[in-house]
Amino acid sequence: MVKTAPGKAPHWLKDPLLWVLSALLALTYALPYSEIVFGALFPQQDRPVYLQEPFSELLWRHLALVLASSTLATLIGIGAGIAVTRRSGRVFEPMLQSLAATGQTFPPIAVLALAVPMVGFGELPALIALALYGLLPVLQATLAGLAAVPQAALESARAMGMTSGQTLRQVEVPLALPVWLAGVRTSVIINIGTAAIASTVGAKTLGSPIIVGLSGFNTAYVIQGALLVGLLAVATDMGFERLARRIAWSN
Repeated sequence: MVKTAPGKAPHWLKDPLLWVLSALLALTYALPYSEIVFGALFPQQDRPVYLQEPFSELLWRHLALVLASSTLATLIGIGAGIAVTRRSGRVFEPMLQSLAATGQTFPPIAVLALAVPMVGFGELPALIALALYGLLPVLQATLAGLAAVPQAALESARAMGMTSGQTLRQVEVPLALPVWLAGVRTSVIINIGTAAIASTVGAKTLGSPIIVGLSGFNTAYVIQGALLVGLLAVATDMGFERLARRIAWSN
């Protein structure tokens, strides 16, 4: 048991991630009761607080959409990156990078507009758009991480009689993992912000109060949604930073 010196705060109280998460949850559940605050800040608004859906529901649905799209982008990006770095797939590497870069140049709202006629309104077009938009950082990080594996490590693995699959699992993946994590981190943070516009096609996210606020000229709604999206992005980024440090220590 770790003892705290007299007069000093416990170590966990100094954890910035804990404070950001606490602020996010506190705002999520306190905003519906903040009419006095936003009413004073925006007296011209008859309804200064967004109450169409609970902020807690919007937060969890936003998280679910980001998690699903980021998982899809990560699996496709890492799988494709590994495939084109193998001997039989190297010829496809330039084409794959070009396709991923082209997908990144399309604005997410354009991808949503193209997806809606095919799959309808709701979460599915948003999932497609976010997965495509988050693919490039993961793919680039996968390729960069594998390219950075020292040649000496690969030669040592071959000298020990490892197969190509064993070399990938036991040598390349552990050494490339920090770079891969950086790409996934970038992809997830992008998706957290971009998921807000998914509300334009019927998905329920933290972007809902922002979209409603913009269409109805209600700045209070925009601020409420933006505060939660910003805190969620900061908390996620801090969580990835902590995970990256642990991976670096383990290596």
